[in-house]
Amino acid sequence: MGSTEDLDYPQDILQYSSGFLVSKVMFTACELGVFDLLLESGEPLSTDAIAARLGTSTTGMERLLDACVGLKLLEVELTQEGALYRNTDISNIYLTKSSPKSQYHIMMYYSNTVYLCWHYLADAVREGRNQYERAFHISSKDPFGAMYRSEEEMLKFMAGQNSVWSVCGRDVLVAFNLSPFKQIYDLGGGGGALAQEYVSLYPNSMVTIYDLPKVIQLAKEQFVPPEEHRITFHEGDFFNDSIPEAELYILSKILHDWDDDKCRQLLAKVYKACKPGGGVLLVESLLNEDKSGPLETQLYSMNMLVQTEGKERTAAEYSKLLEAAGFGEIQVKRTGKLYDAVLGRK
Repeated sequence: MGSTEDLDYPQDILQYSSGFLVSKVMFTACELGVFDLLLESGEPLSTDAIAARLGTSTTGMERLLDACVGLKLLEVELTQEGALYRNTDISNIYLTKSSPKSQYHIMMYYSNTVYLCWHYLADAVREGRNQYERAFHISSKDPFGAMYRSEEEMLKFMAGQNSVWSVCGRDVLVAFNLSPFKQIYDLGGGGGALAQEYVSLYPNSMVTIYDLPKVIQLAKEQFVPPEEHRITFHEGDFFNDSIPEAELYILSKILHDWDDDKCRQLLAKVYKACKPGGGVLLVESLLNEDKSGPLETQLYSMNMLVQTEGKERTAAEYSKLLEAAGFGEIQVKRTGKLYDAVLGRK
């Protein structure tokens, strides 16, 4: 158990209490287009120039830019004409829309959707359920019905998930040698970024994205290039519809959305459909076995409380779910990044 010696009181407490201010500064700079403008300009710009081009007040923009400097998202140079701002390398890579590794879409999803649910975190803790009813005045009984309440919200969510896999996808797909598997189903594969990463790493494979019809439609129209013939699509609800036979099933950030009973139900269907010798790859953020961390995963678990029916789990908890469904030879690989990999074999 921690003691007061573990904290630089009151500095740490104050930093914890103001953490949401940090995220909102970054979200707002993304939303207003600060990083995009500075990338496109090709040269440092003054507060006046940035405010004029983005249609904001000068006083508000100056404070936002200075806060971004403090967060090391921008650099500032003081000249005789005044302060000039430019992006840091991190902002160019992760916070501009045009970058292949852009996290812009997940930032906007957190800012405009997740942030509103977290406003009711105390209610979620009291009640043990997600907070869509309070945040958006819609039913919370079907979490994905709430998440996909409009095409705009679906696009935002799918683009956000794709941006995550543009950074984390390779790590989880090389955690094990998956080259023996040629026929893969990505269950709940959404916008297809992980599927595209898979066929890039394992070019002799074929990946089918299995998801709801409206998700598949947007994936075809917006995210997966039509010339990518190694990726196909299957419309369905994996809880209520059949799951076709395959050699490997990927469940990336799927089980953490659901309680243990739903997880057992889904894994049992996957086991039944899986070819002998095949397997299932779980991609999740793993808690330490004593649940003492990592902090990011603990916070993700809180997010599952306010948004879904699920939670984050330990490797042992996922292994137990896999074993209950019939899977064996379970291997766990921690990537050292945000997401880890668990492989079970039939």
